[in-house]
Amino acid sequence: MDMQKLYLLIPLAPLFGAMIAGLFCRVIPRWLAHTATIAGVAIAFAASVVVFQDVMAGNTFNGTVYTWMTSGDYIFEVGFLIDTLTATMMLVVTFVSLMVHIYTIGYMQEDPGYNRFFSYISLFTFSMLMLVMANNFMQLFFGWEAVGLVSYLLIGFWYTRPTAIFANMKAFLVNRVGDFGFILGIGLVLAHFGSLDYATVFEKAPGFASATINLWGDQQWSLMTVTCICLFIGAMGKSAQVPLHVWLPDSMEGPTPISALIHAATMVTAGIFMVSRMSPLFELSTTALSFVIVIGAITALFMGFLGIIQNDIKRVVAYSTLSQLGYMTVALGASAYSVAIFHLMTHAFFKALLFLAAGSVIIGMHHDQDIRNMGGLRKYMPITWITSLIGSLALIGTPFLAGFYSKDSIIEAVKFSSIPGAGFAYFAVLAGVFVTAFYSFRMYFLVFHGEERFGKDDHGHDAHHDDDHGDHHHGLAPGQKPHETPWVVTLPLVLLAIPSVIIGYIGIGPMVAGDYFKGVIHVDAAAHPALSHFLEHFHGAAAMGLHAFSTPPFYLALAGVVLSWFFYMKRPDIPAAIQRRFAAVNTLLENKYYFDKINEFVFAGGARVLGKALWRGGDIGIIDGLIVNGSARLVGWVATVSRMFQTGYVYHYAFTMIIGLLVLMTLWINRA
Repeated sequence: MDMQKLYLLIPLAPLFGAMIAGLFCRVIPRWLAHTATIAGVAIAFAASVVVFQDVMAGNTFNGTVYTWMTSGDYIFEVGFLIDTLTATMMLVVTFVSLMVHIYTIGYMQEDPGYNRFFSYISLFTFSMLMLVMANNFMQLFFGWEAVGLVSYLLIGFWYTRPTAIFANMKAFLVNRVGDFGFILGIGLVLAHFGSLDYATVFEKAPGFASATINLWGDQQWSLMTVTCICLFIGAMGKSAQVPLHVWLPDSMEGPTPISALIHAATMVTAGIFMVSRMSPLFELSTTALSFVIVIGAITALFMGFLGIIQNDIKRVVAYSTLSQLGYMTVALGASAYSVAIFHLMTHAFFKALLFLAAGSVIIGMHHDQDIRNMGGLRKYMPITWITSLIGSLALIGTPFLAGFYSKDSIIEAVKFSSIPGAGFAYFAVLAGVFVTAFYSFRMYFLVFHGEERFGKDDHGHDAHHDDDHGDHHHGLAPGQKPHETPWVVTLPLVLLAIPSVIIGYIGIGPMVAGDYFKGVIHVDAAAHPALSHFLEHFHGAAAMGLHAFSTPPFYLALAGVVLSWFFYMKRPDIPAAIQRRFAAVNTLLENKYYFDKINEFVFAGGARVLGKALWRGGDIGIIDGLIVNGSARLVGWVATVSRMFQTGYVYHYAFTMIIGLLVLMTLWINRA
């Protein structure tokens, strides 16, 4: 079987599964829906492994599969580009997706929308694979919009809940803002390069390094800067960077499996992947890279602060994801694209693990998500406990675990970067290490250690934590104990915990220090030497792990863990006192820096005012008043006049016919 058929099989197998589960959603039994979709994704994963081995053997592919349309000199086609970057993304997407599919059997077993859910997640996998396998901007944009659509369907999966509907609308609209920038960037590429094919565009790009365009007035703008910033605005929407990050925490209204799939491992990393893929363009604009690094640094630090005060177990993990996406963006800005992809990969495993573990806790707690009602779960849910601990340790950058290698590489690369904004970014990623350790272990201690705070109805449960399945027992009944979840839930946890431990150690050599991305990611080492400086100090994974014990990030992470242990295990009165003391800061954080309020008031409010004005003037005045009602009045007048002749007397009818003939004759003669 030749490789090209295999390339086609990878996205089409999940699509086929999605069609079976989706089109026959109402009629097929549950076992068929999950078997078809899991088989589709399993085939895609197996095929990805084969393709990965083929790429490692040196066989890359870049070609057209199908020409969609030709318009003048422009050709729009579906094509695949299979190289080391694509192969890495395909493995991550299909593996995490497979884990989530298996997990869903356990998580959604009581849900009436079981088949529909499987069809959505399978369709999502197809969309994401089309995005990463694309060899041209049109197919990239197709995948980009398709994952946005499926994400909208999944966040609003429980469509009877007002919060879920609000959240999916918000995700959709915020992503459209980003996508508008993205399509402007693609439009600039098509207009100036005359092609949407990556290879052609990258080949021509250096010739446009000093090209300028005139946007308004006489001001000349660098073409590459404008194009790259427009493309990056697309990435800011998808990868949830400030100020387009507001949709991601709200998207936790969807079921937990999609939080793991979309908001940890795959969709939110599409922006990071895209910027890395566009490295030949971004390298030509230091201004754009500077913009990228500053946005990433703000996200990495300030979104971490918000994780500290959250009480919903999924929202803590969501803010953690935002913060880690900020880290990846900082790496992109420092021109360390390979490190960004490396962090994307390690983060995909341990963050999917943390989300699925959170879901496992939620099942054990009978769908209560408030960490204030948990505690001491360690002895009831041993597998969930140990995998959560591994995930948390990987997240905070414990030496030798996956997150350590990618996170420290980012910190080091930023340290050596000389791009404007790198100083601030270095501070942000260092401070972020402490913050990450603090909120991760705050959650870990509150959930798995300490006194058991469940099954007591003395402080009531949050009403808005409406139960996932619409039935109204929140959390455990008094005297009821949590329980470990079934094997379909715990097996994916174990399988994700393994790479969370080892993948960093294995991957850093080839991916960051080696030639793994050679010819795929282009770095102009003379202009942006940060990564090459870091690699001068790199002497292999083992040495880096040992060296870590004498570096600031290690001690910051340790301090974060110790402090959270002290605050939440020994003296829970202290955080409460701090909250009272710094009420203003607390209010600022509780309101998420007022981004939502500003969006709702300025942008949504402004749009509503504009809409109302257009409706009053345009709809009511012109369309209804003049066109619709005006024509109705004219018809009415004609009818009133003609009614006078409808008398029932023959001579009135004869008179009417003669008048009519005269009118017609007059018109006819005049025309002749």
